Amino acid sequence: MELIAASRIVKAQERVKAAKPYANKMAEVIRNVGRASGGASHPLLEARPVEKVGVLVITSDRGLAGAYNSSIIRLAERRMIDLQGERKTIRLYAVGKKAQTYFTFRKYHIERSFLGVTDRPGYGDARAIANTLMDEYASGAVDAVEVFNTEYLSALIQAPAHATILPITPPSAKDGAEATGPAPAYSYEPEPGEILGRLLPRYVESEIFGRLLDSSASEHASRQRAMKAATENADELIKVLTRTANQARQAEITTEISEIVGGAEALAKG
Repeated sequence: MELIAASRIVKAQERVKAAKPYANKMAEVIRNVGRASGGASHPLLEARPVEKVGVLVITSDRGLAGAYNSSIIRLAERRMIDLQGERKTIRLYAVGKKAQTYFTFRKYHIERSFLGVTDRPGYGDARAIANTLMDEYASGAVDAVEVFNTEYLSALIQAPAHATILPITPPSAKDGAEATGPAPAYSYEPEPGEILGRLLPRYVESEIFGRLLDSSASEHASRQRAMKAATENADELIKVLTRTANQARQAEITTEISEIVGGAEALAKG
């Protein structure tokens, strides 16, 4: 399992890296179109008083990955307890069998589960999840959607992450992301507001897809480390048990020799 995880993590890392340019360009386009739209409104941009919160938890379908699943589940559950303390209504969405099993066992009601997508997530999986969440938000079933996943930082570091994806907060330029000087003038066809309406759902899909890819890479990295540690522990246990067995065998042989010598001496004296 360590070797299998090691082979899969390389592909997962490549997919995470390949998805970054698309996500960055999507954010840049939305910034530019949003600036030109003159504050055009869209249902996904409308912030309203938060009474019902959708919680999306992304875990794995399989175990044996160390603390990968438990870390993100604990973070999500703490947030849900805080929301319940604030008298908020929670609608839970689970990605991965581990989240489904955990929250079902603890009597949480899961609105919808998405299984079989965490090992190698596709864009179609992200679209299905995003459409479910956007439909819930547009219908008023939830007033905000928070997502919990594991962020892939390196092969050694994966950190639980928490973010609000609905309502959409228009992306802002990071320090140094935009050149100084006047902004370039664009011509839009159709109108900026209509373009923004088409792009925002794609932006949510891109956000979900990026988090699925991060979670997949984190899962394989965690499983590789866990299985490596398990192999080393098993090797050490074999050494300890072999030493203990040899000691017991030597003690048994010594006892038998002592009994034979004692019996021989007794017969010689007799």
